[in-house]
Amino acid sequence: TVGLPAGTTMSKLTITQVHSQIKCPKRQKDTLKALGLGRIGKSAEVEGTPQIRGMVAKVNHLVSVKEA
Repeated sequence: TVGLPAGTTMSKLTITQVHSQIKCPKRQKDTLKALGLGRIGKSAEVEGTPQIRGMVAKVNHLVSVKEA
């Protein structure tokens, strides 16, 4: 992994959509889609990069996050 000290690995995040995206701004719907979500109960396992963590922070009211 580029930019990390030697011997360090990115953590995995398991993101699950727990609330509906109805009446959410298009920008938040697009963020959910980029995270691989779109339906309540759908889960995605992603790398815990700063970019992904920022995306999760923007839709944290719609998802639950667990460190994997």
